[in-house]
Amino acid sequence: GKAFKPDNFVFGNSGAGNNWAKGHYTEGAEIVEQAIDVVRKEAEGSGHVQGFQIAHSLGGGTGSGLGTLLLLKIRDAYPDRLTKTYSIYPSPKVSDTVVEPYNAILATHQLLENADQVYCIDNEALYSIVTNLLKEDAPTFSFMNYLISQVQMGVTASLRFSGQLNGDLRKLGVNLIPFPRLHFFNIAQAPLLSPKNGGYTKLFIQELTKQVWSGKQFYSNVPIEDGKFLTASMHYRGEISTQETDENLEKVQASKAEDFVEWIPNNIK
Repeated sequence: GKAFKPDNFVFGNSGAGNNWAKGHYTEGAEIVEQAIDVVRKEAEGSGHVQGFQIAHSLGGGTGSGLGTLLLLKIRDAYPDRLTKTYSIYPSPKVSDTVVEPYNAILATHQLLENADQVYCIDNEALYSIVTNLLKEDAPTFSFMNYLISQVQMGVTASLRFSGQLNGDLRKLGVNLIPFPRLHFFNIAQAPLLSPKNGGYTKLFIQELTKQVWSGKQFYSNVPIEDGKFLTASMHYRGEISTQETDENLEKVQASKAEDFVEWIPNNIK
């Protein structure tokens, strides 16, 4: 396609067969050096590499096994660079194979040790967003990928465009991660609009903030009333006054004080 250079594709002769160990130790290990060479070539051609992001699923063998092996190799080659992953966790309702939970557990152990930021995404949550909120009759994977890409663009917007607040991935991590191993983020996006309706909707900051905190637009199927938030970060894009965003965040902080742990003060950014 147009998104990637054809020279940067790395192919193996066979898949990992839904087996984490095959992706991590046998089939994957055979081609990982080839993949790292491609990464190194791109990194050397870049002016300032801030970090690496990996998009992978944890239910199969290749995404979980080879994905985490690649992460390990990147961590070895670039120890001072940030690594972030968009990890699709398996869910019981949208499931293909019996061994998905095993692959996910084995991969999560690697993500715990080697990733700096993990954005948790769950097919079941995406499926319910597409069918219940966006009223699509037949959700496709490309449409779900479009939803994930919205978050990817939002998180990296501060790197690509100038703004009043100069934020980057490292600052995001510093503000969100209280302990190094607790780097698994639950993400939400607003507005969630079908591309067909995007041009007809006028949105206000108050409405966007309300939608994000409603719990219906989380990309992981986690009941928020079961636990507490440690930290939260809101990214707004567009022509927005800083004063208005600060006012809205203060309202959220006041109304949701019970839902946050009390030992981290001012934990919404």
